[in-house]
This record gives sequence, structure tokens and C-alpha cells, in this order.
Amino acid sequence: MKDIDWKNLGFKYTPVNSNIRYTYADGKWSEGTLTSSESISMSIAATCLHYGQAAFEGIKAFGAKDGEIRIFRPDMNAKRLARTSRYILGPEIPEKLFIDALKRVINDNREFVPPYGTNGSLYIRPLLIGTGPQIGVSPSDEYEFMIMVMPVGEYYKGGIKPVDAIIDEDFDRAAPMGAGSYKVAGNYAASLTSAKNAKDKGYPIALYLDAKTHEYVEEFGTSNFFGITKDGKFVTPESPSILQSITNLSLQQIAEDLGLTVEKRPIHKTELADFIEVGACGTAVVLTPISSITYGDNVYKYGEECGPISRKLYDRMTAIQYGERDDSHNWLLKV
Repeated sequence: MKDIDWKNLGFKYTPVNSNIRYTYADGKWSEGTLTSSESISMSIAATCLHYGQAAFEGIKAFGAKDGEIRIFRPDMNAKRLARTSRYILGPEIPEKLFIDALKRVINDNREFVPPYGTNGSLYIRPLLIGTGPQIGVSPSDEYEFMIMVMPVGEYYKGGIKPVDAIIDEDFDRAAPMGAGSYKVAGNYAASLTSAKNAKDKGYPIALYLDAKTHEYVEEFGTSNFFGITKDGKFVTPESPSILQSITNLSLQQIAEDLGLTVEKRPIHKTELADFIEVGACGTAVVLTPISSITYGDNVYKYGEECGPISRKLYDRMTAIQYGERDDSHNWLLKV
């Protein structure tokens, strides 16, 4: 076991034994190579650098209660990356290759998986980039698929804590018929300025409305939105420009397991006044309770502590991930 302070990992990049890399050329993928190098060499004219031909995923593997290591829903990430790759005209990564790559790189870095009881996990970042040189605007004919892993602790030290959010109508996250529902690097670049503006005003997170009308709630800068109604419904936005969060899909299933009604539909901004709990959900933190949302002169308040339903959702999800509850939906893949 590595000499690591598991209780104080934080959520940051940490060097490990290796990452794994595959090359796509002449219409086929290579066999993949594990390497200790943390650098990438590519053409100065690579399409990922000039035309944003880059896609990625976020996954976690957990050291479970029984001592085994399991990955949370990697098949869904494989499908989502394939969908994104099709959109940017890159090659699809076969699901079998994707899963095999995950197992190979995790097995080579097993000592970096935080032990059960430390509240940590192994964060996994698959990355697909166009590496072939192109000066005209066109897709690459060569690609690199890489997976890096690193141990991470709790996103928020001390457990989930409610944070304040703000809606800034000066910025849109994604165009109505654009790349918002795909996990491309450019979506995150587009959110950096508004995220900084929000933090400069004292708000850790920004919430976006739909770009076409600014009437409907879409998602937070790095995660999906959900709200809990007074009558116990789990409500999350329906929109063609929202990233299909695997965490959100999982929480929807857990909400149903807990007896809640799940509604995926357009959410008008006036409904923000009606929710009793609001949360942001994604791989890094599972869910972040929102204590308030500021929109112009309006401040919608949801409490300074994690709400009871959000807490149940979080506890059920993490219990499944760490092997404390039965994996009744077969979400976990043993490494």
C-alpha cells in the first residue's frame, strides 16, 4: 500500500504508476500501451488544438466493503463517449476496448485506489483527441484515446455542504441546437468566464437558463440540476442542450426506488420558488445541495443544511458504490 494520507487527498491531479494510450490510424485502433509518461507529443497542427476535436469522460472506481474494486456504470460512459465521438466525427471506441482499457489501467494502479472507509475513490478520466495535422476545418485522420487515473478524496471536505448559486443572464452555456448535450472540451471552456464571475460575486456555482428564451432552467456549469417539490417529486430539466449525466440518471432510479415520482420535463424559472430542495449532481461529488439561488433581485432559499430527500439520495448512491448495499441494478463492474 502506498504511503498516502488517504483522509486528506482532496480533489486534484496526482501522479500514479501509469496511464494507458491507444492510437487510431488507418481505420483501426492499436492494442494500447501502459506508460508512466505524463506528457503527450503531437503535431502543432493537431485538430484538438485548433478545432476543439476533444472529448472526455469522468468515472469513479471504489474500494468496496468486501475488499474488491468496482467501477460505477462504465458501460454508460462508453456509450456517451461513443455518441460524443460521432458528433465530432471521430472514431467510435468499441465498448469492449473501453472496458478493457479501464481494467488494465486500474489493475496497474491498484495501490492508488483509496481503501474502503476513507471516503475516497479512484477518479478516472478517459480522453479522446484528434492528433492528425489539419489546417483546413475538417476532422483528423489520427486520434489518441487515453485514460488517466488518480486517487481523490471528498470533493467537499467534511461531506456534502450546501452552496449558493447565481443565474447570470449575460452568458449562455450552450446553443439550443449545438454541442451542449455532448461531453466536448469546448463546453467547459465556454463556462469558465461565467464561473469566474459567479465566484467573484461570492457564488461557488452558476446556473444557466436556456439560451433561446432565458425562460427555462437548464443546468449548472459543471453538473445537472434537480429539484424536490413539496409533494415529494424529483424534477430535472428536459432539454436537447443538457449533458445526459450518468449520476443524474442513477439518482432518478434511486428516487423511484425510494418511492418518489420522477419528472423529466422543462422547468420554468418561476418554479425555482416552489422547490423545497435543489441540488447539482455529477460524478465528482454525486450531489451538491444548493442553499440559495440568486436571480436578479430574487433570492430563492432552500436551507443551510442538506435536505432530507437529498441526503437519502446521496446516502443510497454512495452505499451502493462502496458495496454497503445490494447492487440491485447491476451498476458496478468488478476489476
